Amino acid sequence: MFGGDAQHRGRAAGPAPVRSPKAAWSVSLGATVAGSPTIGPDGTVYVAAHDGSLSAIAPEGVVRWRFATGDRSWSTPAVAVDGTVYLGSDDDHLYAVDRTGTLKWKLRLGDCDPKGFGPESSRCDVDGGPTIGPDGTIYVGGDGLHAVWADGTLRWKFATADHVASTPALGADGTIYVGCQDHALYAVAPDGTKRWELRTGGDIDAAPLVADDGTIYVGSDDDLFYAVAPDGTVRWKVITGGDIRGAAALGPDGTIYVGSYDRALYAISPTGEVRWKVAAAERFHGAPTVAQNQVVVVGSQDDHLYAVGTDGIIRWLLSLSTDVDTTPAIAGDGTLYVAGDDGRVHAFR
Repeated sequence: MFGGDAQHRGRAAGPAPVRSPKAAWSVSLGATVAGSPTIGPDGTVYVAAHDGSLSAIAPEGVVRWRFATGDRSWSTPAVAVDGTVYLGSDDDHLYAVDRTGTLKWKLRLGDCDPKGFGPESSRCDVDGGPTIGPDGTIYVGGDGLHAVWADGTLRWKFATADHVASTPALGADGTIYVGCQDHALYAVAPDGTKRWELRTGGDIDAAPLVADDGTIYVGSDDDLFYAVAPDGTVRWKVITGGDIRGAAALGPDGTIYVGSYDRALYAISPTGEVRWKVAAAERFHGAPTVAQNQVVVVGSQDDHLYAVGTDGIIRWLLSLSTDVDTTPAIAGDGTLYVAGDDGRVHAFR
């Protein structure tokens, strides 16, 4: 699922290439890709596009199937242990698709006009990635935070004052953390009741990250990156020069990596000190991935993919000739998958 697990730690299954990789294949989806690719248990790559399609692509680059939703999708697919793929769409539905590309069920979330325009229509869009809990419950945003049973029935809904585009993250005790465009980070109990909220100075579209010690890391459109204790108190904040729309990733040593609209990738210690930052020619919108060899891979709107070592030195730079607003995925064999505004999924080795 988004960020690799329900805590969104951003750790890849395999190592990043040690030098600039070569293209293995490229598959056209025909529309912009805003959601990140997800690698299933059998190596199948699942990715959604703005034409409303969900594609399943084999590791060798063959499209196994495509499934159409009712509107464009910004969602990162989530894959359950039984192979079911969950995906959100701007048609206000959460979809469950089986491993053959057949619809299992779809559930409409919210009561907006799916064909209208403006905030009151788009607030029901299911455009964040679904997160799967250990009991199979699916958590996803829209006009609030929704918990959905694996059979497609609504378990509960936590209403918010504005749209939830953030992908929910789960704590070890089952608490669900999610950002909202009403400027708040919410902590919601497993029964759907609010535990606390933290107000920031801007929208929170980024997905939270939950560290092993329970600290929640999240960025906001107020240009600040927050470390929040499990009780909702702010432990520290780091000021950047722009909005933070992408999630952070967590290194094995506790270093937090996050990109900002100020065109910099930050490495931050668990106590809030900036260890280094790497400048790009354009904004960082997507989240970084930390590979098994601890190389940090991240895309930028300057049409490049960056591989950065834990020392802040760029290991290699890959030109893709398109904005890379998604999070790269790395398979166990080291194959690197990335998608962007060119409407293609690229595989590199």
